[in-house]
Amino acid sequence: MAPTEVTTRILRRLLAGGVTSRAERLLSRVHPADLGPLFADLSPQEIRQVVDLLFGQHRAANTLRELPPELLPQVFESLSDERLAAVFGRLQIDDMLELAERLDEQRHDRVLTLLPAHKREELRKHALYPEGSAGRVMTTSYLAVDEKMTAQDAIEQIRAFGEDTDAILYVYVVDTDGCLEGLVPIRRLVAARPDRPCGEIMIREPVSTTVQADQEEVAHLVARYNLLAIPVTDDERRLLGVITVDDVIEVITEEATEDMYNLAGLNDADRVFTPASTSVRKRLPWQFLNLGAVFISAWVVGLFEQTLDQIVTLAVFMPVINGMGGNGGVQSLTVVTRAMALGEIEFSSGLRAVGKELMVGLAMGLCAGIAAGTIAWLWQGNPWLGAVLCAAMVVTLTMAGLLGAAVPVLLKALRQDPALGSGAIVVTATDAFGLFCFLGLGTLLLDRLA
Repeated sequence: MAPTEVTTRILRRLLAGGVTSRAERLLSRVHPADLGPLFADLSPQEIRQVVDLLFGQHRAANTLRELPPELLPQVFESLSDERLAAVFGRLQIDDMLELAERLDEQRHDRVLTLLPAHKREELRKHALYPEGSAGRVMTTSYLAVDEKMTAQDAIEQIRAFGEDTDAILYVYVVDTDGCLEGLVPIRRLVAARPDRPCGEIMIREPVSTTVQADQEEVAHLVARYNLLAIPVTDDERRLLGVITVDDVIEVITEEATEDMYNLAGLNDADRVFTPASTSVRKRLPWQFLNLGAVFISAWVVGLFEQTLDQIVTLAVFMPVINGMGGNGGVQSLTVVTRAMALGEIEFSSGLRAVGKELMVGLAMGLCAGIAAGTIAWLWQGNPWLGAVLCAAMVVTLTMAGLLGAAVPVLLKALRQDPALGSGAIVVTATDAFGLFCFLGLGTLLLDRLA
């Protein structure tokens, strides 16, 4: 397939020339997941034309599901309520709920009234599950059978699913009350004798999750046990839905993006195609917060104004302290936050991680301090300046390792997102402490440095 920018140019020419048949053939060769960049470069009129062509190919629903969230409002504007309801009607319930929540309130009600009654009721029940829970991301499209059903009969039921067959990765075995008893992988089902009961070939007590479980915990379960799908049950083990691996990938991407944005002080609504005015509004509060943090470091420097007046050389090495301390803190913070995001550590093991990062910071401080102190000595010809810089570097990097690990562990213990604000806290505290240590030692040894 041609690069996206080439495809976009060709598509725009075909649409402008009214050659819709060739534009339709071009779109048929583009995967729905690759249509996002195309939509970003099209005008509203061109978007309407492309959506019309996708409707003709019955691909509008799959395309809408794959588009970046920030492009959806523009695409929604190009669709009538009737067409949008038709798209929603072809989606799985979890995808339908996600897209419906991105409609404004007035249009949300209009579109939903055009859905079939059973779809509206299913959507209403789905929306009652807590935000970020397994219930929100599960699909209700699954195949449940009785344990006495033969393998051949189960295969016939899979065929009856038609176009939804791709969503069936396991056949679930339930009792008369709908409680989960086991599951049969499709491969095992096909390999079994046609007359063999599903109860004999099923995996008993399979890994499952409750409908209230956090979606991030569900992703950890799927990754830990190498599952293609995980059943979702209520507290009495009644099967309610299934979360497939593609939904888990979306959850992992969403959670990773959230953690990455939190570390950088960004709002997760700020994406590459988000309007500039929205990005400015989302980022400005964090910029003012960072501005306040920088002034804390400036205040620390102001405490030693007289020292800097007498030994101007100290100011030369202040960026060295700030740069090394901030980098060391972010490294420790990244390692510990990643481990928490993947469920590798809890509070007790987090304390061991804090101790480990403290020792790493001390070792890094000794190595970097000796190197920096030697350079300062040879550069300025004063061994005492080298000693001050070396000692400050050791203390700063040790504190950076401690804070980088301890801050996310503490936030986790307080039931807060470990990534939320950790970067600003660690960098600000490390910079202020490092400067205080460096200039404080310089003040104590002022006579030697002079």
